[in-house]
Amino acid sequence: MSGAPASGRVGRSLLYLTVAGVAWGTAGAAASLIYEVSDFGPLSLSFWRCASGLLLLLGALALRSRRAPAVRPVESKRRRTIRILGTGTGLTVFQSAYFAAVQQTGLAVATVVTLGAGPVLIAVGARVTMGERLGGGGLLAVLGAVGGLLVLVTGGDGATVRPSGIVLALLSAAGYAAITLLARWLGRDGGGDSLGTTAWAFAIGAVGLLPLALAEGLVPHTESLVRVVWLLAYVAAVPTALAYVLYFAGAAVVRAATVSVMMLLEPVSAAVIAVLVLGERLTAATVWGTTLLLGSVAALALSELRRGRRA
Repeated sequence: MSGAPASGRVGRSLLYLTVAGVAWGTAGAAASLIYEVSDFGPLSLSFWRCASGLLLLLGALALRSRRAPAVRPVESKRRRTIRILGTGTGLTVFQSAYFAAVQQTGLAVATVVTLGAGPVLIAVGARVTMGERLGGGGLLAVLGAVGGLLVLVTGGDGATVRPSGIVLALLSAAGYAAITLLARWLGRDGGGDSLGTTAWAFAIGAVGLLPLALAEGLVPHTESLVRVVWLLAYVAAVPTALAYVLYFAGAAVVRAATVSVMMLLEPVSAAVIAVLVLGERLTAATVWGTTLLLGSVAALALSELRRGRRA
């Protein structure tokens, strides 16, 4: 592979991950607006997110099949099974354990442990399973990102720490690390399809979440049904169907640890929306945490681009 094509592929993947991270951050704001006007629970919302995202992707797959078939690397049945089951199971564990951790120990602690442990688990996993090295600069960027997340999310507010919530948050981080490492491992040798992978992952996630959603209450009670439906449609289309397709496409190309740090754009996006749209107060913690996170993301992105030019 020549330097220019490799650099272009890496740059495109970094753009995909940036869009995905920012889009994921809008999901929290949309969920907050849904919670304000309905009795929807987090597990039911997660189920509908997977189910409706799946419907959108099935439509996209149907439209794609009518066009001239694209030339894709041949993928063995074994690899395809690993990709589908591994991604679907990891996604279900990631979302379900995170929502349960929020319920047990609160949003701030659950977010810090899940998203903070993710880059560490991914960096270690990528080194052990694929031999990917971060280097001194990359390690500092990861530590800076975790520190920025800690400042951004906790920011002077009191938080209750419960051991059961910490365990659930670590389980969520493990699920997130698993799908990131799997996407990178399979992407190194080509094969796979980000659109098909995402559709299968949502199908498995919807099946896994359905019993929990039924127990929590599958249909919301609200006097603002139209508003809830529009918000659900947005969550399904942008931070779910679009964002996860871009995420899996980008994660197949970029180093796994870089992917995990790029995805910390999610709390940055959420913090900006909270201040500009939801009217939350701009604090020093928000400014410093956002600065640290964005600096770490930029440092690793530049490192990936230089690496792509040398490939």
